[in-house]
Amino acid sequence: MADLSLNILVLNTYNKLTLGVADISTYPDSPAVISPSLEIDIPGFGVTSVPFVPNQFNVLNSTILGITESGDDLVALPDGVYTITYSVTPAYENYVTKTIQRVDQLQEMFDNAFMKLDMMECDMAIKKQSKVDLNTIYFLIQGSIAAANNCAVDVSNKLYRQASNLLGNFIKNNC
Repeated sequence: MADLSLNILVLNTYNKLTLGVADISTYPDSPAVISPSLEIDIPGFGVTSVPFVPNQFNVLNSTILGITESGDDLVALPDGVYTITYSVTPAYENYVTKTIQRVDQLQEMFDNAFMKLDMMECDMAIKKQSKVDLNTIYFLIQGSIAAANNCAVDVSNKLYRQASNLLGNFIKNNC
């Protein structure tokens, strides 16, 4: 008989419309686990509870998260720090909370800027500086993700804002 050990894994879906959460918990044979749910603090929208299928990969979108109404077009989930808590009943004194920095919209902007950069252009000095700028932005994005993964929310948000500002200036001046 296994002991209850709740754990989730937040996976990148590489899609700004979805968020993937996998259940990697260990459940006992008895008593049965019922009413599994996620409580998600969504940047700019507050906390919402959503149903969760145990032992599965759950894909969440703006309708499931209550950002859009059923039947409406899906919208991009906001970038920012998400706090996700998974719990079950009966009332075990066991839950798991993960903090992540979602950067899908910023990453899409970065990817577009990167693809517009002509790496084979003759003016190598300008291209070298552009590569340095893009590397700096990339490291700020990765730093933001790492900070959120370690519950350093203020640092994560600061790094995200820096990356966003630098990327905005880069796009305005280079693309």
